[in-house]
Amino acid sequence: MDRRSFLKNSALGGAAVAASATLAAPAYAQGRRKLTMVTSWGSGLAGVFDGAQYCADAINNLSDGSLEVEIKAAGELVGALEVFDAVSSGQADMYHSADYYYIKKHPAFAFFTTIPFGMTAQETMNWYYYGDGAGMHDELGEIFNLKSFIAGNTGAQAGGWFAKEIKSPEDFNGLKFRMPGLGGKVLGTLGASVQNIPGSEVYQALSSGAIDGTEWIGPWADEKAGFQEITKNYYTAGFHEPGAALTLATNREVFDSLTASQQGIIEQVAKAAHSDNLAMFLSNNGAALKRLQAAGVNILEFPDSVWDAFGKGTKEVMDANMGDETFARFNESYQKSMKESSKWIQTSSGAYTAQRDRVLG
Repeated sequence: MDRRSFLKNSALGGAAVAASATLAAPAYAQGRRKLTMVTSWGSGLAGVFDGAQYCADAINNLSDGSLEVEIKAAGELVGALEVFDAVSSGQADMYHSADYYYIKKHPAFAFFTTIPFGMTAQETMNWYYYGDGAGMHDELGEIFNLKSFIAGNTGAQAGGWFAKEIKSPEDFNGLKFRMPGLGGKVLGTLGASVQNIPGSEVYQALSSGAIDGTEWIGPWADEKAGFQEITKNYYTAGFHEPGAALTLATNREVFDSLTASQQGIIEQVAKAAHSDNLAMFLSNNGAALKRLQAAGVNILEFPDSVWDAFGKGTKEVMDANMGDETFARFNESYQKSMKESSKWIQTSSGAYTAQRDRVLG
């Protein structure tokens, strides 16, 4: 489906077309192209803002001065969850965000962050770089006047922080919980009141009692956010984000106006950022978890009955979106790649790490 056809027949309608038509002229200064990057991250959010900064700095350095990316933290130019519209319309040139924040634009955006019971970070890389993923991301982005690349990954995210322990699926009924994306939709099937709150606002919402619990990322980022100061119940494995990717998206008309070399730099920086960001999170999580335990945090696991309820809710949420041809087609590709990657990983590195842990104790 092309962009004009989609917009004509969607809720975006003429407003999006008009916004695109008013695209601001790109800024130049002494032969240097200035690009404004808006982000969904407060400047103090560990890992995610670092990922955006990595992209900005690398583009600036590798372009040898021909591009100058000016990064804006959430709220400096637009709100954390307004970056998609800002770049799509041309108010800003680029965004760094998590595309599952924008499932109301199209539910298939979830595949380019994560879906419940979805891919690990390595499985995501396999599908994206050597399967259909990158092409599908580009196809979906084009509808919204975006040129999109994944550019970061948190690895497996924690199940979250709770005021009380979760002992059964019924404990989610009426629970006010922060969880974006399709994972949040799953909690909704269990009766939770799900909130999509920007990361920089989560601490205040949790401490004030506006929410009863939250997921964020993992031990390192969660410790930096200070959630252990509010509650001590921490579930370290979750169903909702087994390998959450982040996205660097450029306004498509801006991207098309760049030289081939500049376009290549953005694409390669995004690819490098994906691996760098994943290593940043995973290298910090182990030590952070030890510190949280030393501070009295209860490290917990959901019981099997809760995992089963997550699985039932996931099927319900995924099935509800299958009427959309694009979502169904993307899901077929995603699931096929995940099964193929998982089978080899489990029989190779999975078997090896199990034996390594047994032999070395």
